[in-house]
Amino acid sequence: MSAPLTTKNMAPVLFPIAVLLIAMLSLQGGASLAKSMFSTVGATGITALRLGLGTLILCIIFKPWRLRFTREQRKPLLMYGLALGCMNYLFYLAIRTVPLGVAVGLEFLGPLTLALIGARRPLDFLWVLLAVAGLWFLLPIGEGMSHIDPLGALLAVGAGACWAVYILAGQRAGAEHGPATVAMGSLIASVIFVPLGLTFAAPGIWHWEVLPLALLIALLSSAIPYSLEMMALTRLPARIFGTLMSLEPAMAALSGMLFLGELLTLKQWIALLAIIIASAGSTLTMKQKSAKISEVDITHPQ
Repeated sequence: MSAPLTTKNMAPVLFPIAVLLIAMLSLQGGASLAKSMFSTVGATGITALRLGLGTLILCIIFKPWRLRFTREQRKPLLMYGLALGCMNYLFYLAIRTVPLGVAVGLEFLGPLTLALIGARRPLDFLWVLLAVAGLWFLLPIGEGMSHIDPLGALLAVGAGACWAVYILAGQRAGAEHGPATVAMGSLIASVIFVPLGLTFAAPGIWHWEVLPLALLIALLSSAIPYSLEMMALTRLPARIFGTLMSLEPAMAALSGMLFLGELLTLKQWIALLAIIIASAGSTLTMKQKSAKISEVDITHPQ
């Protein structure tokens, strides 16, 4: 006979779930704050500040210069860093003209597509159909969706494609190094995308008063959610962790609504729900041999 469900024996499960939800709120709150600064420093300027300061924080914590990578790992490591930088760059360019929730929903199609590659069972094709339906309603197809910027939507999809490359390259680059691999990849991304972002930034980026807000964005978007997600990952089964992460588009939509006044239409909410269900469903029903989530896969492009 199983023990009755009490507050005491539920605590070990509820705590990591709460931690993960806080991490998602932190991440999307950071994205909302970043978008609110576009008029001052520009989208590329925010990319440079968020990536540069975030890399500095990660390097202080994880000291990636201590790592040793084999010759076979160096090319994937370079691809990993480039994909990480490109994710940031394309995502911030996308949310200039696309609501935050819609951008994250489109971006999420990258790792979702990766998870569904090689689908064979009828249930797998159900998730594919749901994802395609969500994509259909989110993309600016037809007159009814003309209020979604086509270029912004394409940039968000591109960020999702980079996210898929980031996952594949990260697994080959050195998953045994854990979170320190992310710091090294972020360092590679910064070498390329920080100067690029600064080159095309708005003049306001050179004002000292921007720095505290930029540091807050780096903390909200990198250090805080990454640390909390690592804490949750060690306490939750991989499938449950992946399923909860599927709530990210909804969290983004909520953040955009609360902090940026971005209201989505009923069609857009239905589309986000379809993508969330497809992502959660594919995570829960994937074969056990492919259910493992690597520590380097849980960081986000924002």
